[in-house]
Parts: sequence; structure tokens; C-alpha cells
Amino acid sequence: MLRAGVERQFEIMGEALNQLSRVAPNIADEVPEYRRIVGFRNILIHGYADVDDQLVWGVASGKLPELYRAVTALLERLENDESFE
Repeated sequence: MLRAGVERQFEIMGEALNQLSRVAPNIADEVPEYRRIVGFRNILIHGYADVDDQLVWGVASGKLPELYRAVTALLERLENDESFE
């Protein structure tokens, strides 16, 4: 259940970034490694039989804190109406 939940949240994040890149690519570019996150989502969705549990855990424990900080800062900038042109 935990594994499925973690993978599902990565799928949601990847899809959200994929959609964001279509409607506001300049904002998506502010998210570190967003293209890799979208690619990771595609692997989880389409290649689930080959997903390595250690890779998923490594991303969750190693990359997620950095992503959280970056997205939090980006949201604060957007709330303050800073330009992304």
C-alpha cells in the first residue's frame, strides 16, 4: 500500500508538471529537473513491471526535499505576482 501510494503521488506530480509545461512553459522551467520528473512519471505509468523499488525510494528520500523547497519558493513568487517572462 505504501509503495503504491508513493508511486501514485509521483505519477500525479509528473502529470501536473507535464500539463504545466504545456500551458506555462516558463513557469515549468523554474522547477528543477521537471522533464526528468515527467519522464519518471511515464516510467511509473507505462513501465510499472520494470520499476525498481530502490530507485523509487531513492527519489523519494533524496530528490523530494529539494523539489519541495523549489516548488514552495516558486509558489511564493507566484503569490507575490513576480513575473516569469
